Amino acid sequence: MKKIYCLSTCSTCNRILREIQAEKKGFVLQDIKKEPITPAQLDAMKELSGSYQALFSTRAIKYREMGLKSQKPDEKRYRQLILEEYTFLKRPVVIMGKTLYAGSEAKTLESLYRALG
Repeated sequence: MKKIYCLSTCSTCNRILREIQAEKKGFVLQDIKKEPITPAQLDAMKELSGSYQALFSTRAIKYREMGLKSQKPDEKRYRQLILEEYTFLKRPVVIMGKTLYAGSEAKTLESLYRALG
């Protein structure tokens, strides 16, 4: 499976999609604002990433607004937050087979670009 969970209004997601030529390489795109991720999709991402925390974005504005930094959520809470608010999912999430790349950090993108050749 080659799938990307992204946000079409996110300039970083759009830049990465262009750089990896997602459509030419046969990726299925899912705009998480228009088509929210399902619990089953999130659970599958967790299996590949190892934790819900690895999929959770601390860059989201609501993270600060809700004071989550001081709360230290557990895995169950991370899952709940991501399902309730799409901005809590690191973006983009790229799945290629059994490998998942979440977010736009430099080391994550370097690994992704290497895997794509």
